[in-house]
Amino acid sequence: MSSTLIGIIVIAAVVIIYFGLYFSYNNREINLRKEAEAQRQKIESTYDKMWKIIKQKAEVSDKYRETFERVYPEIISGRYKSDSTMMNWIQEANPNFDTSLYNDLMQAIEIQRTHLHNAQTRMLDVIREREALIESYPSRWFVSNKSKIEYEVISSTHSKTIMETHLDDDVKIF
Repeated sequence: MSSTLIGIIVIAAVVIIYFGLYFSYNNREINLRKEAEAQRQKIESTYDKMWKIIKQKAEVSDKYRETFERVYPEIISGRYKSDSTMMNWIQEANPNFDTSLYNDLMQAIEIQRTHLHNAQTRMLDVIREREALIESYPSRWFVSNKSKIEYEVISSTHSKTIMETHLDDDVKIF
């Protein structure tokens, strides 16, 4: 083989490798950006679902409590109009306030908040993975879209203050 042919083959190989890496890294960046966009929608959907479940379960619990508070005195007053009320009270089973709705509400809050946390954690992982791709060698030479994916974690004022001040002195639970 002549040196010209070898030179052409080497140049062709370099060009093929260059374009292969270019398309590979850019396609990976595009996939991560699309995943981040989809994850943002998932977070919104998860938050919406969480809010609706908690709100509606709390409404059911409140309605049950209000109904119990209204009905219980009527039940008790209707039972004890005779003279032997003390004996009837001892022998009869009085209606009990069922707290299982509140237990269900507490469990729903924990589960739904965990779903939201997991969705946000996945979003942060996608952003981290993409940033590593565009900052690492050799991919940083090939990735053309280096614009940042904007996302701010859904949090509370309390948590934001703790992160700014680095102090968490509020240890009183009740």
